Amino acid sequence: MEDLLREYLPILMFLAVAIGLGLVLILAAVVLAVRNPDPEKVSAYECGFNAFDDARMKFDVRFYLVSILFIIFDLEIAMLFPWAVAFQDISMTAFWSMMVFLAVLTVGFAYEWKKGALEWE
Repeated sequence: MEDLLREYLPILMFLAVAIGLGLVLILAAVVLAVRNPDPEKVSAYECGFNAFDDARMKFDVRFYLVSILFIIFDLEIAMLFPWAVAFQDISMTAFWSMMVFLAVLTVGFAYEWKKGALEWE
């Protein structure tokens, strides 16, 4: 039994340190935190709408255009980075397929620019 406990002693020590450090950090946050909340700071914020308005109110479609623009560039980076890492080993088909992909994203970006999604009033 002692051999078994001796083998698990480092794991138990690690768990004890982790739990102790977690408790110390939580208690430090409770003790040292500023308790002067601003109503504006603690209010819920989502997409520029007030949290307690009517759910059927009209909203501006520019919020969705900006999110679509973010998704376009996020996809571009997610696909472009691995392609650039393996650039020396790719074939001409892979090269031109990425050029078509970038052209489609450029057309989407130009469309959003033309529609005024980048201009915020």
